[in-house]
Amino acid sequence: MESLRIPILKIGDVLIASIQTTLHDSSAVQFKDDLLQRIFETRARGLIVDLTAVEVVDSFIARLISDIASMAGLMGTRVVITGLQPAVAITLVELGLELPQVLTALNLEKGLAALQRQVEESGDGAR
Repeated sequence: MESLRIPILKIGDVLIASIQTTLHDSSAVQFKDDLLQRIFETRARGLIVDLTAVEVVDSFIARLISDIASMAGLMGTRVVITGLQPAVAITLVELGLELPQVLTALNLEKGLAALQRQVEESGDGAR
């Protein structure tokens, strides 16, 4: 069975990935690989991962979200996670996962605005 691929949109120098389905281990790993490859190919300065439709995560998916944020940061991409449901936020905290240097926002619109402010304030004009 082929794993479902999560679409990754590019708007300017920002990538947006909105997870609209339940992530299983294989589709989550594929998503991580696809996302990191797109960051490399596009030299994206920002990444928004929208989790609005994700109601619950297990420890593997929670760790993968944290890993994606860390790996994207190492590649020089600022990360914003949007739309965290209460159960997902609780799981991340209970698992002890920290997301240093990751912004969070209530929704995609606020996340995009926060990311744009952060990039402008940092003066990350050249890549």
